[in-house]
Amino acid sequence: MNKVGFFRSIKVKFVLIYVLLILVAMQIIGVYFVRQLEDTLRTNFQTSIKQRVDLLSFNIREEMEKQRTPEDSPLEEDINKLLRDFDTGDISEVQVIESRSLKILGTSLPGNQDMVGQRTTVLRIKQAMVLEEDQSTIQINPKTGERTWVLATPIKSGSKVIGAIYLHAKIESVFQQMNTINKIFATGTAIALSITAVLGALLAQTITKPISDMRKQALAMAKGNFSRKVKVYGNDEIGTLALTFNNLTKKLQEAQAMTEGERRKLSSVLANMTDGVIATDRKGRVMLINEPAAEMLDVSRETVMSQSIISLLDLEDTNTFEDLLEETESLILDYSTKSEAYILRASFSVIQKETGFVNGLICVLHDITEQEKIDAERREFVANVSHELRTPLTTMRSYLEALADGAWQDQELAPNFLEVTRTETERMIRLVNDLLTLSKMDSTDYRLKMEWVNFVDFYNRIIDRFEMAKEQNVSFKRLLPDHAIWVEVDADKMTQVLYNIISNALKYSPDGGQVTFSIKEGKDQITVSVSDQGMGIPKESIGKIFDRFYRVDKARTRKMGGTGLGLAIAKEIIKAHGGNIWAKSQEGKGTTISFLLPYEWTEEDEWS
Repeated sequence: MNKVGFFRSIKVKFVLIYVLLILVAMQIIGVYFVRQLEDTLRTNFQTSIKQRVDLLSFNIREEMEKQRTPEDSPLEEDINKLLRDFDTGDISEVQVIESRSLKILGTSLPGNQDMVGQRTTVLRIKQAMVLEEDQSTIQINPKTGERTWVLATPIKSGSKVIGAIYLHAKIESVFQQMNTINKIFATGTAIALSITAVLGALLAQTITKPISDMRKQALAMAKGNFSRKVKVYGNDEIGTLALTFNNLTKKLQEAQAMTEGERRKLSSVLANMTDGVIATDRKGRVMLINEPAAEMLDVSRETVMSQSIISLLDLEDTNTFEDLLEETESLILDYSTKSEAYILRASFSVIQKETGFVNGLICVLHDITEQEKIDAERREFVANVSHELRTPLTTMRSYLEALADGAWQDQELAPNFLEVTRTETERMIRLVNDLLTLSKMDSTDYRLKMEWVNFVDFYNRIIDRFEMAKEQNVSFKRLLPDHAIWVEVDADKMTQVLYNIISNALKYSPDGGQVTFSIKEGKDQITVSVSDQGMGIPKESIGKIFDRFYRVDKARTRKMGGTGLGLAIAKEIIKAHGGNIWAKSQEGKGTTISFLLPYEWTEEDEWS
């Protein structure tokens, strides 16, 4: 059992909470009390001074309004006499200023008597006279740090301002009183916090001791010990919690015994299954894996426990555990290598309670390698046949539709159309045989039925068939020689090559596009080309398009009925003729498929 740190203890937290609550309360009260007391003391001090200033103002006003005779003393002398009588310990200096000339009529400070008769420059005095109201502020002596209250109050005679009183009062005594009060308050707060901490510790002990017992019991239960009981200290909420905790311990003990029995039964069933079974917890970690599953995945049962099922099945790039929980169909897991095929089918079932809470996942593995091989061969064969038979069937349909539309009545066209239909039917039979024997084309015992043909006329006839059968709005452009070019080829196989290439050109030609057919003569070979203006082939795919079953755009190819075998067959046939085939393409501008055929150049009249 790990020991709980002192500052992490709930007991310390209780005490800290109590102390902090008291501290916050005392601080709020202290701030409010000190602020109100400071305002009250300062207001009382200023009110007292102001009352005395008002009395002085009344006396000075009488002296200033008095009609003086030569026998009377001067105004300045009478004012100085009043100021000497006014001088107290709280007031540092009092000055009386005449309003019209701003002349200082008197001052209470003996050392400043030379200022009498001079003009004042204090802005606050002028503001008091002009605004006809008191002007005051608290100033701090930069040398001593003591605070002084400065007051300038006008002297009025009726509605007319005849002068002003300017005084400096020692307000520092008020703040000294506040400092003393603050010290008393801080001492009281410290005493209250100390008492609160002691009481908080005693109170926390009554709450934390039962909780500490329940913690020890929980740790014991985690280790499989259900015999320990929590002591009940009272009938309050914590006592009720302790009783409930003891009941929970009993229920868990019974549930564990039942679960253990079920687990042994399940282990026996899984050990005798032929399919692979994997069980996970609600986070997708492997809890159980039987021997067949370990053999299928080539892993050790001990090393994969607690490993993520996503990682175990190598699905990190395609699926998450949440995806598997929602998966209703089986997943195909392809672990094939270049030398050996190996495919598994994974079926998933969610383990959940009646409430819908997910407890985990069950995965059942089946080895379907042989089944997939058979299915792949079947799909490959069907796709090949469908692709290779589509073009001749389309041609036959076009001729038959022409006959049905009335061409059968034309004695010249009808026999030719029927002959073409018969020829295409025979070629379809030969194409089926060729597809079945495609795997033998690389062997040395494969033989072509070679014959001499005028390749220009041969090429033109094939183009004519496509031009008549085409359904899309695509124009044909022929760049063919006017003279005959005799080449020894297998006419049926070469027809198959051209059909495959031209069919692809038409498939990928846009509406209104153009397909160009050309033949270029060389010294000992001819180059036959078919160019379209379609979407083109990516640079990285050009070298792969002649591989068997390779598709550049799988979705588009399937939609058009392609299988990826046409160009592969063309490549094998051209190689069998001793030639070469290649492609040039630019994305967005089109593709050109070209192939070379060897031939011996001769004078045309030798064939006449």
